[in-house]
Amino acid sequence: MARGMPSMDRYVAGDSLIHGADARVKLVVTLAFILAVTSLPPGAWPAFGAMAALVWGAVAASRVGPLRMLRRTALAAPFMLVAAPSVFTRPGEAVFELDLGFAAMTGTDDGLAFFGSVVAKSWLSVTAAALLTAATPFPDVIRGLRSLRVPAIPVSIVAFAYRYVFVLVDEAQRLLRARAARSGGSGPGTGGTITWRARVAGGMAGSLFLRTYERSERIYMAMLARGFDGEMREQKVLALRTSSLVWGGAAVGVCAALAVLARVVL
Repeated sequence: MARGMPSMDRYVAGDSLIHGADARVKLVVTLAFILAVTSLPPGAWPAFGAMAALVWGAVAASRVGPLRMLRRTALAAPFMLVAAPSVFTRPGEAVFELDLGFAAMTGTDDGLAFFGSVVAKSWLSVTAAALLTAATPFPDVIRGLRSLRVPAIPVSIVAFAYRYVFVLVDEAQRLLRARAARSGGSGPGTGGTITWRARVAGGMAGSLFLRTYERSERIYMAMLARGFDGEMREQKVLALRTSSLVWGGAAVGVCAALAVLARVVL
């Protein structure tokens, strides 16, 4: 097993009801939740609160840990700020003014509502996806995707990317250790200018790319020699349990009902 694997694998072992649920049901419920969240109109705060209660109730039931989930979802925070200019560009009633010295920018109520809604949608969607990966082993996710008739080629690409990213990390760590052994680090007493270290880092990146490309060619030829035709097959497909279908259908129904009520009532 590659040394990078323990720090990169998102699965958190457990015996909760969320862990024990069928991966196919969890995939469908997660997709339904994300679609329902993204369909909510801007400013539908009661609906956003209900969706947050649903997903964080599932987090509590999974016993993954709220702090762990907050750390994982915080990684998406910088991407949410892309919508920040909408606070000043969307028309509406002026709420505050930001003086930049050379120009003044006015924030509007509609802009704030739109930005807050984008942040809420992004955060809730990332939380649902993070819970899925935390409570479901990645091989089960792949099997679930294939069982749901997702095209074979995208599923195979994702599966191989997950499998060999740990090999890639291990290769990069060996290059870093080799650089450190030759005093190529950036700490005190390691020598070399910033320009020299940047040149070394560029050479390492090129070497890593070539090694990765050659490894992928060897693996592909070996798989072809063993009759691989682009589809990952399972010897046995487990039947869906009635309990999984019941709670999965109920979860999808609740998500759909909240999305419809937010459009009709709010």
